[in-house]
Parts: sequence; C-alpha cells; structure tokens
Amino acid sequence: MRKLIMWNLITLDGYFEGENNWDLPWHERVWGEELERFSLEQLESTAILLFGRVTYEGMAAYWQTAKGDVADYMNSLPKVVCSRTLQAADWNNTTLVKDNVPREVARLKEQGNGNIFVFGSENLSRTLISERLFDEYRLGIAPVIHGSGRRLFSDGSKPQELELLETRTLSTGCVILRYQGLA
Repeated sequence: MRKLIMWNLITLDGYFEGENNWDLPWHERVWGEELERFSLEQLESTAILLFGRVTYEGMAAYWQTAKGDVADYMNSLPKVVCSRTLQAADWNNTTLVKDNVPREVARLKEQGNGNIFVFGSENLSRTLISERLFDEYRLGIAPVIHGSGRRLFSDGSKPQELELLETRTLSTGCVILRYQGLA
C-alpha cells in the first residue's frame, strides 16, 4: 500500500505562503545542496505527485521548462491534480480528478507501492487532513518569522496526535521534521 505524505516548507511562525500565491521568499533562504539532496531522496521514492489546482498550475509553469535532476523527476513522474474548475491538465503524465477527492486518494493509496506526495496545495491538504488520509507529515521549518500569510494548519483543524520519526538539521538553519499520525 502506498503512503500519502505531505511535504511543505514553512516559516517558524507557521506560514507556508505569504499573502499571495507563490509568495515564498524563505525558500531561497534554505535552498542549497542539502535540501536538493533531500528533495531527490523524496522524489526517488515517489509513485505519484498529488496537487490542488493552484499548486499544480504554478508547478507546471515552472518545472516544464526547468533543467536538472529535480526537474527531470518532476516532469516524468505521474501526477494527479484535484480540481472542480480546471478543464484540462496538460503537464506530462497528469490525470485530473474532479469529484470525491477523498475517495480517489484512498483508492490511489491502495493501488501499489511507492509514495504519494502532496506539495503545497493548501485546500487539498486541509481536505486530506480532515479525512485523516495523510500517513506522514514532512515539514521543513525555515528560520524565518514571516509575520503574515497563509497558514498550513488552520483554526478548526481536527486534533490529531503525531509521532516524531526523524529530525534533520541543515546547514542553512532549516530543520526537517517527519511525523506519522497515531491510530
């Protein structure tokens, strides 16, 4: 069975994005050789990338023209985008899911090996959190207090206890935390 894993880079005060889509200045603060290696490790274990519409559109626009090992993975891996409004998904190897996202994600988890990763995707992540479909949360904490923006974990989230699996400190000051949900 596949594991559904969230990967997000957030600020110390909990923001995964600034006030606007793709307002991510802390990414440059922590990006480097170590985080690139970590990204490649994750991508090597990936069976499917899962996105909400906004993240999908931004990722497709960037990665389709990017070069390098990470870009090669991003462009070749199977992708699923969940959206009620998107009419077509034309990034290489992408499937569009319009209805009953929790059911479709549960079905994808049962269909084989490898991990399913969700990057960004605020609304999709909230749905999957509320349905307790994530098997693991991986968060990179950037040593930045941003002060405002969009929080990944919003007020009203259902309580959920987690078990710490790993911590990894990078030379940029980023700390990667891995948690799994407790049954």
